[in-house]
Amino acid sequence: MAGPTTAERQQQKSGPPRPQRTRRVRPARPRTLVLALALAVLLAAGGLWVLYGSQWVRLEQVKASGTRVLTPREVIDAADAPVGAPLVSVDTDALEERLRSKLPRIDSVEVVRSWPHEIALEVTERKPVLYLEKGGKFIEVDAEGVRFATVEHAPTAVPRLELTPDHKNDAASLRRFGTDRLLREAVRVVGDLPEAVARDTRKVKVRSYDSISLELSGGRAVVWGSGEKGRTKATTLTALMKATPKARHFDVSAPTAPASSGS
Repeated sequence: MAGPTTAERQQQKSGPPRPQRTRRVRPARPRTLVLALALAVLLAAGGLWVLYGSQWVRLEQVKASGTRVLTPREVIDAADAPVGAPLVSVDTDALEERLRSKLPRIDSVEVVRSWPHEIALEVTERKPVLYLEKGGKFIEVDAEGVRFATVEHAPTAVPRLELTPDHKNDAASLRRFGTDRLLREAVRVVGDLPEAVARDTRKVKVRSYDSISLELSGGRAVVWGSGEKGRTKATTLTALMKATPKARHFDVSAPTAPASSGS
């Protein structure tokens, strides 16, 4: 039999392998923990003092942008931001609510803190798509049917809405839909008009839910019917106007059977 190998003889001489020592981690000393906690408290207190107690980050200036009819000064005054207060304490939601309440012309507003001393008011105003005349003044109506402003002069390039329900013949329609619903239907029609027709529209006449018509430039008129199937009616009207360019009266109330007349 062969004798033990050289590696085996060396192992026999050195004996069994020694167990490895595990290094013990000493727990942090109580004094170190206390110092770390004290440092954290001091940093937090210092941060709070900087935000709320110091003069470094207080509101000093308010700016407004995005206005079209309103002025920046009107927006800033309506916001009534607490100048001199810590910037971090300014309630941006309250500013937004105050602006929308005081200035209905504002559709949306974003209130942004601009560190260290400024609040920025980024305003989007409502745009009129129709207007009503009442008592010699003009009420602007936006794309959601909201009557948001009464002005001295009619807005330019905006159709006039004649909301004149036939109380005798359309009493049932009024009871069912109401004036506000009829106004929203008029807005809906305006939103569906082809761009070229929208530019030429001077009046939108509403007598009932199913009786909406348009008065265009050049003495032309369009019978639209109800606000339903608006996109289909718009496509039909565009084709009808191209096919009969000299016509003065167009009827797309039944878009599958349109008609035109006059020259």
